[in-house]
Amino acid sequence: MPIASYRTVRSLLRHARVALVAPSGPLRDADDLERAITNVREFGWTPVAGQHVLERDGYLAGPDAHRLHDLNSALRDDTIDAIWCIRGGYGMMRILDHIDYGVICEQPKPIIGFSDITALHAAVGRRCSIISYHGPTARAEMSPFSRNSFERAVVFNEDPLGVAHGARMLYPGRAQGRLMGGNLALLAALAGTPYFPDLQGAVLVLEDVNETAYRIDRLLHQLLLSGALSHVAALAFGQFTECDESPDRLFQEFADRLKVPCLANLPIGHVDDQWTVPLGALATLDADEMTLTLIPHH
Repeated sequence: MPIASYRTVRSLLRHARVALVAPSGPLRDADDLERAITNVREFGWTPVAGQHVLERDGYLAGPDAHRLHDLNSALRDDTIDAIWCIRGGYGMMRILDHIDYGVICEQPKPIIGFSDITALHAAVGRRCSIISYHGPTARAEMSPFSRNSFERAVVFNEDPLGVAHGARMLYPGRAQGRLMGGNLALLAALAGTPYFPDLQGAVLVLEDVNETAYRIDRLLHQLLLSGALSHVAALAFGQFTECDESPDRLFQEFADRLKVPCLANLPIGHVDDQWTVPLGALATLDADEMTLTLIPHH
């Protein structure tokens, strides 16, 4: 699918009404919700908490029907300007079949979150071809770095990426493509489903947390063996935190195998300083210059 078919979403101006939803794992406590509300207000927006955000059903933020209700209600409400997921965890995949994609196509809104929210980004990209934001969850304590990137993305509609200080070049070169991907485990779990993103010519962004090196190896090989990596334009490895050992050697192996421009250690993922990545937007990865930048749309 050509990048031209991906639509941008409106910027969030002051007084925007932002829905706070928990479509995956449960909040730790009411403090998570209060921090999310504070974050929304600090941007000059109005927070609108989902009806069921404080529920808990084991490892889920309430039953599937309740989490789906909050998400679909926010999508269908004409007075809501954006959806900001309070946390990740697990559970997004369970409700993908029942999301109201029709209303998303008709009234695109910014959808923000990462980690398990990768499943929502992938599904919305596949079904509706709109840009969505792989960025901090609403409960995050945003560093100045993260806040700056976030604002540039969702408020000013500017390039939230740039020079990746501390990145490593694993394979040289420069390539352009659609920013796709997110959490590695979720992408691998979506393989073979109707929601798996089209990675043809993509700049593939990958991050993860709390995975052992052998599991990261297995997840990458699952994508490789499925054929999903056959035609990517570039690889952008973000942060792989809380791993038992460094996966750097494995990333180098994949960069050499695919022979596409590749950077590792980008500020993407479960870290304090993270970029907000507009998934679906056209970007250039320049491995030699250590940059990932958006291509301006006209």
